[in-house]
Amino acid sequence: MRFDRRAGVFLHLTSLPGRYGIGDLGSGARAFVDWLADAEQSYWQFCPLGPTASIHGDSPYQSYSAFAGNPLLVSLDRLVDAGYLDEAELDPVPDFSAHEVDYDAAREFKADRLRTAASNFRDSGEEAAQAEFEAFRERESGWLDDYALFMALRTRYEGSWIDWPEPVRARESEAIARHREELADEIRYREFVQFVFDAQWRDLRRYADERGIEFVGDLPIYVALDSADVWANPEAFDLREGGDPAAVAGVPPNPGDDGQRWGNPVYDWEALRETGYEWWIDRLDRLFDLVDVTRIDHFKGFDEFWAIPAESDDPGDGEWRDAPGVDFFETVRERIGDLPFVVEDLGFVDQSLVDLRERFGFPAMRVPHYADWCLEGDMYQPMHYPENSVAYTSTHDTNTLVGYYESLPAHQRDCLHYNIGADGSEINWSMIEAVWRSDAALAFTTVQDVLGLGEGARFNRPGTASGNWAWRCTREAFDDDLAARLARLTDEHVRN
Repeated sequence: MRFDRRAGVFLHLTSLPGRYGIGDLGSGARAFVDWLADAEQSYWQFCPLGPTASIHGDSPYQSYSAFAGNPLLVSLDRLVDAGYLDEAELDPVPDFSAHEVDYDAAREFKADRLRTAASNFRDSGEEAAQAEFEAFRERESGWLDDYALFMALRTRYEGSWIDWPEPVRARESEAIARHREELADEIRYREFVQFVFDAQWRDLRRYADERGIEFVGDLPIYVALDSADVWANPEAFDLREGGDPAAVAGVPPNPGDDGQRWGNPVYDWEALRETGYEWWIDRLDRLFDLVDVTRIDHFKGFDEFWAIPAESDDPGDGEWRDAPGVDFFETVRERIGDLPFVVEDLGFVDQSLVDLRERFGFPAMRVPHYADWCLEGDMYQPMHYPENSVAYTSTHDTNTLVGYYESLPAHQRDCLHYNIGADGSEINWSMIEAVWRSDAALAFTTVQDVLGLGEGARFNRPGTASGNWAWRCTREAFDDDLAARLARLTDEHVRN
């Protein structure tokens, strides 16, 4: 799929403004859509949408499900609008920070209100709403049945599903049927939360579509071990008897680092191939039911993947294994049509990865943070970005542009100034203009970079387990003058 020359802004939904401790699908999301439209942007990009867990630092890349929506993103105000909550049932609202997410506090507050809404909905007797709920349950049963049961089981059994009693862990039919009956109320609550997430998401997407804004989602290549995905589909993963992974994902050591051990189970690609990649097709069908374009995280893993023995903590003990690559994407294209993917191909770029990417025409990522500004022709300098690429001023995994600039050695700063024609006085806007001016078909910046914020506004530090995913903006960030300035650049460089 070829992309027209367009531009967009990254802001994860948890970072949106709102009064309940975390961004959600309510008025803050619509305010951002309005701001994007005023700024003449085409895309809103964000991280994965799945339910997150405290034990994983609420990383959107370690979710309980690759299909479900995060209950924390459900707008309580929209539940009031729908008649599932009364205003009085929202009180008292804690004094949440407007600038960062306290996930545990937000989760505790919202869970109580979501359960109240589910109870009110159950008792309301409104036939039209109940019919919509039943239609949703039937339409999404392929993933919803397993997800809702999995989350209900987590209220009965502690720890990962690997530690659950054998009949439940192994999904023996009698045990599953008994638990579905015993946990029916909890299962229905989990289904209700997904129902309202889905309804609110579709309302927001229609609102964005009416204003010319498309959604860019994110596809993590791996899923969490403690997830409904692995529990319900063990045959798709490289697991031992009992459910423990035989190998886990990561990346090998590079010069200057020790590699990374992510801990996600790797796929049994041969077993998946025999099914026509059915689990993946279902996953992508669901994803493209929610977004217009998606970024593939760690694209290298579809070419070949680093598998680390599960018993080892040393990434260096891993080995490269072949992934299905061409066969996978050809199968996906046959089943779902166009492939509106952009790919994260940073690190371990070799010829086989390039060949796979170019065979399907996927735009490659370019980020100025990786540039050697004093090296002529460096591929990460904006003036050298190819047309079939997606360019960023920074990403959710990097420092902000200002934070990066402030960390540069003096000689690199001088070379940067020379290369993009800047004096450093407004380096964020100078880099936005350089990226917008580049030949890259797609150009993205972040709200942090539009605001010119430093390292303190960084969203994530890969390889660290805490202190991430917390940054939030206020309504003041959606400034009319900033929108007008971004619109002028977008017009000037023909990105709308």
